[in-house]
Amino acid sequence: MNRWKSCSLGFAVAVVVILAALWGPEWIAVRRDERLLNSITTEAVEGAEGYRYRMSSNQKLYLLGRCLSSQTLPESELRFLTRVDNEAGNYGEMTGTYAFVENRQQPGEGQIQEEAVYEACNREIQTLKEQGILPGEVKEVSEDSYEAVICSAIDVLEPRNNLSVWKISLSTDVRNADKSNRFLDIYLDADTGKIYEFYVRTGQQWEDIDTDAMIDRYAEYLELTGLEKYEDQNPLLETTPYFAKYTFPGEEGSTTVTIGYYEGIRELFLKVGR
Repeated sequence: MNRWKSCSLGFAVAVVVILAALWGPEWIAVRRDERLLNSITTEAVEGAEGYRYRMSSNQKLYLLGRCLSSQTLPESELRFLTRVDNEAGNYGEMTGTYAFVENRQQPGEGQIQEEAVYEACNREIQTLKEQGILPGEVKEVSEDSYEAVICSAIDVLEPRNNLSVWKISLSTDVRNADKSNRFLDIYLDADTGKIYEFYVRTGQQWEDIDTDAMIDRYAEYLELTGLEKYEDQNPLLETTPYFAKYTFPGEEGSTTVTIGYYEGIRELFLKVGR
């Protein structure tokens, strides 16, 4: 009898052990998950508030050039009027590994805000005049005649490489007005206020423009290094025969900067990339 009881007890213990081995871990895991889901857990992490990846002037220029080159944008009124339909792209469309898109958010803290962008731009215009990059008769920009849009130049594969840029354009309401000595487009750094690119109607003749001196002052203005003359000055590279190209070393290659002139409409431009 005692032997029978011992066997029964051993069998019962064995069954309990087997059941515990089969369902025990699952039950423990469920209970642990319930405890975690029904509680608030705090963890100390290293603060990153206020951190922004800083790029050098050459890196910024390279990024902007690559982003603008990846978009199909009207580079001037003449270019806009003469391009064929299949060249037309959707402004702000993200394509490829670089993109220049309209930023739907307001400028960040420390950046030039919309209410201050025209004043900041006019300060830089005056600086460019004093340095001989712009002719003295060029008019300032104002809110009643221009439109300002905050844009982002983004390296899609490396998003920390991004640049906020104000694009200031002559309003469509005054496109048919007299454009003498008026800017058509300006690209301005939203952090520093520096002007990267512009298209402006001017009374200057191409023969009066010293492009080598102009690019030297532009490089000094933006604190760029490594200026070189562009090797291939192929006349077919632009829609005008009046231009000079230069390069600056960038992140993964060189950035092209072009100084050009449309004779018929007397439009002077300085553009990055493209």
